[in-house]
Amino acid sequence: MVTARRKRTDGEVSRQRILDAAAGIAGERGYEGTSISLVSERSGLPASSIYWHFKDKDELMAAVIERSFWSWIDAWERRVPEPAEATPEEAFHASLQRIGRDLAGFPDFLRLGLMLVLEHRPQEPAARQRFIEVRRIVRDRLKARFEVYFDRLSAADMSSLVALTLALADGFFIAREADGADLGEAFDVMATAILGAAGQMTEKG
Repeated sequence: MVTARRKRTDGEVSRQRILDAAAGIAGERGYEGTSISLVSERSGLPASSIYWHFKDKDELMAAVIERSFWSWIDAWERRVPEPAEATPEEAFHASLQRIGRDLAGFPDFLRLGLMLVLEHRPQEPAARQRFIEVRRIVRDRLKARFEVYFDRLSAADMSSLVALTLALADGFFIAREADGADLGEAFDVMATAILGAAGQMTEKG
């Protein structure tokens, strides 16, 4: 039994080493520039070990996206006490700042996903499909959170607000990659834009 547990532990350690290596290479070279041989070289594990965990490179890239995404979601879901005297607007700003800071800590899924989603191939890689799936989860979670803050918006306006948020988040993330923008500060600016847009929608409604 001890041997079986050790094997499972060793297998998980190897899997994480493979994912770490693949994430690092994909961040430098993109999907196309990532290969099993490079992952093997960087992880220090033989290709046979990589193929034991993952069917092919595409499945490996999908796992990179999934691990990074759920790590970010776990950070997002942490309950951080808000000051009792905070206004709803201040709480919203604090929430968006934290989401941005957490995203900076787990950027692999968005970096790789945005590269993949801009490609149009006859046959979609599983990694691209996985990114589209996790993006749908983000959209649903944003909608649920916004319904708390903006309960007077119509369903159509809520969908527009979520779409605006995703577009701004994508843009700020690219600014971080290109110019080193601080995502916590950028998401604070985004909070101002979202609150302003929600206010205008409410007035028109």
